[in-house]
Amino acid sequence: MYGFLPPKKCAVGIFLCLLFIGMVVYIAFFNKGETNPVDLSQQGLSFKEVSDYFEDVAKTKGAEYAFDVLRYAVLPVNTDIHLLAHTVGDELYKQKGLSGMEICTQEFRNACSHSVVVGAFIDKGEGVLDEIRDVCTRAPGGSGAYTMCFHGFGHGVLAYFDYEFDVVPSLCERVGTKEYRNREYAECVGGALMELTGGVHDVATRIEKSEKYFKKSDPLYPCTASFIPSEVQPVCYTYLTPHLFETAGGDLGSLDSHDYKKAFTYCDALPQDQIENRTACFGGFGKEFVVLAQDRDIRVIDGAGEDEFKKIAGWCSLSGDKKGVLDCVDSALQSFYWGGENERGTAIQFCASLTESAHQTFCFTRLIGSVSYFIDDPIYRRDFCNELPPEHQDVCRESLVKQ
Repeated sequence: MYGFLPPKKCAVGIFLCLLFIGMVVYIAFFNKGETNPVDLSQQGLSFKEVSDYFEDVAKTKGAEYAFDVLRYAVLPVNTDIHLLAHTVGDELYKQKGLSGMEICTQEFRNACSHSVVVGAFIDKGEGVLDEIRDVCTRAPGGSGAYTMCFHGFGHGVLAYFDYEFDVVPSLCERVGTKEYRNREYAECVGGALMELTGGVHDVATRIEKSEKYFKKSDPLYPCTASFIPSEVQPVCYTYLTPHLFETAGGDLGSLDSHDYKKAFTYCDALPQDQIENRTACFGGFGKEFVVLAQDRDIRVIDGAGEDEFKKIAGWCSLSGDKKGVLDCVDSALQSFYWGGENERGTAIQFCASLTESAHQTFCFTRLIGSVSYFIDDPIYRRDFCNELPPEHQDVCRESLVKQ
């Protein structure tokens, strides 16, 4: 239906092209009675051009409106939708400030709430720490939304300090609390590293500083650096995965099994006695595989099926390390379940799809543990146990129901 949208090399310039597209969205998508999504998949647009489009829609029609467009838009394959949602969220903060949190949802992997706290810190600096803590208690989603809000805060910390990653841990440490076992601290460092590997807030500066903080002589740097305290090394390794793909020679827009297998070798170089770091490093691949198996469309994670499950399990098996395979599988599982915010059926189906009995038992054990941690509702727990394969139901009920 949208084959008439202006191509990449529009004669009147990209800004007018985007404005035109925005008009099409307004007329065709949000006209009362019409529900056809905008289709940007056939225009040959780069990620930046797609991002510019959503930024323009957010500016001209409002960020809340732009989120509605993003919810249903048909996008080029392998578009990073989480980062696109950050673009819209950045505009939301400019328009509504911290009150923008009120319209956020947990969609797009919490990108909206991330952007609000990113904007607040970039805008106000260290003086906003108490406000950030308060607004994170209102982040939408389940029990994990509060700590994940500090992941977004970490993005803002790095951008605020012009991508100087070595100053991040000391600032992030200030937001940690005993109540949450300093999880805010860890998530903050993780968000900062994710910003360093592919953030969009200041791409030119990020690329410049990445040459300082990523070393060809040490693929695991900066996680091995002396400025990364041991207590946050694991979360550093968790979010290092995209860099490992690139170090292995992969193109993030077109990765394959060869790239994964080589990238896994960098994790295997960690000493065997660094159990937590190895777990995090191998596990980092699982969270990426869930998204890659869906061509990066995080809007359809709940729609994953046998084909996607088979890809993920196969990719995890490339680790070459028995425990590394399980760490990868566990991370994929947690990405499917997402603290109970996704449909639990997909996580159950993922575990059931694993062909090795030991892997399947491990997966269900970890899933039961996640339900125990994130979900208090006794009806949810009972129904969850009833939905598991019969051989896993008794263990589930012992853990979740008979308490």
